[in-house]
Amino acid sequence: MSETFPGDIPANLLQLVSPDGVRVASETADPWLDDVSGTDLVALYQDMVVVRRIDTEATALQRQGELGLWPPLLGQEAAQVGSARALRADDFVFTSYRENAVAWCRGVGLTDIVRVWRGNAQSGWDPYSVGMATPAIIIGAQTLHATGWALGARNDGTDSVAVAYFGDGATSEGDVSEALVFAASFQAPVIFFCQNNQWAISEPVGLQSRANLVDRALGFGIPGIRVDGNDVLAVLAATRVALHRARTGGGPTFIEAVTYRMGPHTTADDPTRYRPAAELEQWKAKDPILRLERLLDSLGLLTAELADQTRGLADAAAAELRAGCIGLPDPEPLTVFDHVFATPNATLEHQRAEYADYLASFDSTGGKA
Repeated sequence: MSETFPGDIPANLLQLVSPDGVRVASETADPWLDDVSGTDLVALYQDMVVVRRIDTEATALQRQGELGLWPPLLGQEAAQVGSARALRADDFVFTSYRENAVAWCRGVGLTDIVRVWRGNAQSGWDPYSVGMATPAIIIGAQTLHATGWALGARNDGTDSVAVAYFGDGATSEGDVSEALVFAASFQAPVIFFCQNNQWAISEPVGLQSRANLVDRALGFGIPGIRVDGNDVLAVLAATRVALHRARTGGGPTFIEAVTYRMGPHTTADDPTRYRPAAELEQWKAKDPILRLERLLDSLGLLTAELADQTRGLADAAAAELRAGCIGLPDPEPLTVFDHVFATPNATLEHQRAEYADYLASFDSTGGKA
């Protein structure tokens, strides 16, 4: 790390639960998990199972023609759930398009998650009601938004923290470098949470970076933590460290969560064209849900009753998602002009009127009147 701070975790890979479910002791990380009970472990496990079920259901909906596109998060559940569950309600999240597990943890409605992907709305939810901006499709742009929000929060005298989620590919974007410069220069209370899932679409991470991604932050003067992104406890601890640093004047932190995208980049992608099958099999052995299952089993918490309850929660969420998606009404054509600007203006109203006249020129059958 470029500097030390109370509770700092070394920048080498932090792992607290091994792939075979064994709890690994850590003098620096364990104090940040003193309050995590067996009940909390079960809750984290159920979160991950539910979001995986939501993800597979959404993928099925896309394959059935009910969604235009879907970005699967399969394999990245621990990175998203572990970090999101560390946040307070007054923190604010800025994501890319894959953080649907974060959305679940922040309380975004299941139907709202799929509105944009069905093509029914320009945006999915009210950001202020859940403390989470709607997804940024422009790669890396959300890091600038998070940095600006963090500076505003500090100027307002609060100890709220902004979190920017992005993938390994985004670290090569200029927006991310600019955000790191501003955050470091002004010691903004922001966490840069990089999910290194090994592939920026078809480009392996080793092609764009010869060093660990967390090391890039050091060049900007930002301390970093490299964590096993398939270990929900390690992610939770690392995020708590970064939040504490931000809340107490220590500035930004860069977290590299080393994980793996088991599915396609989006449902329009075929990863078998560029990804070795053996690599996928190696990472399946590090599955974040299976890992926590093994830990719960060793603690005597993985009971048949828990399995039934968890399956019921997951099935109910999937059913709600499917019903909500299919039940979305087609939007009225003129609503495309809603929410373009915060206040009306003459140019937009002129465009709306022209479009309304155009629509009125068709008869009831869709032909020209």
